Amino acid sequence: MGFPGYLELLDSIPSIDNSVQAVIYTSCAVQHTHKSVAKGAPTPMSTPKGKFSWYELMTTDTEAAKAFYESVVGWTTTDVGSPEMPYSSFNVKGVGIAGLMSLPKEAGPIPAWIGYIHVDDVDEYAARLVEAGGTIHRPPTDVPGMLRFTVVIDAQGAPLVLFTANPSMASPPTRPAMGDPGTIAWHELMATDGAAAFDFYVKQFGWTEGPVHDMGPMGLYRMFDVDGKTEGGIMTRPPGVPGPFWNFYIQVEGAKEAVSRIEAGGGKVLNGPHQVPTGGWIVQAVDPQGANFFLVSGTL
Repeated sequence: MGFPGYLELLDSIPSIDNSVQAVIYTSCAVQHTHKSVAKGAPTPMSTPKGKFSWYELMTTDTEAAKAFYESVVGWTTTDVGSPEMPYSSFNVKGVGIAGLMSLPKEAGPIPAWIGYIHVDDVDEYAARLVEAGGTIHRPPTDVPGMLRFTVVIDAQGAPLVLFTANPSMASPPTRPAMGDPGTIAWHELMATDGAAAFDFYVKQFGWTEGPVHDMGPMGLYRMFDVDGKTEGGIMTRPPGVPGPFWNFYIQVEGAKEAVSRIEAGGGKVLNGPHQVPTGGWIVQAVDPQGANFFLVSGTL
């Protein structure tokens, strides 16, 4: 499932330049996310290799963010951190889908979402990423008995986290299928150079080319497959759109009703609902704390 075609509506997007700073501090969140397993909370991360397997919001008011996303998306939340480092998981049917933590002052004032990709060997992938023009902002680090991770910036400046789960960790619970309400249904990179970015990620993670959508003057929207399933798209961002950055589309039921919940909760709808060529409807919004987020629904 792909979601090209909406970008003609993106006349302006609030700047997220600080997201690159913010991601440097994700290391604390990773550690406390995985400590939740020992506390008996829902196992938060899925670990299929080469796939986005976790998502995280770093924000200025975690309690307000909990209430907002619980209302808009239908997630439940579970506190899984500690008094020294509070951390919560967003859940679907009791299974962790994403994480939530406070935005450190050092990370700048703008909240942002970040994605995690699971790999076989963090050290190897980190070295490969540097060779391909990426940057490491947090060297590979162990969370004993749980995982090894690194915080990186791709060759064009988009932040993400790579991690390898410890083989001794218990298998995660059965997760809701991609496309179920509350799951992340699409991953989209707004790159400085879409073609070069697509080549970068294919070589890094073994993704393969899916359908390609010609958007005319806006160029090509290249969709990528992971393990034979189309999971996202990569394109060159239009002039005036900040970035580069990854967008993560959250599946909801009914785009118009979701818009009403966003507005009732103090968020702002920037674009949409807008129908895409596949027939679905997408919404671009900003939550009350200022983080950009995206929704997708099969119905208006």
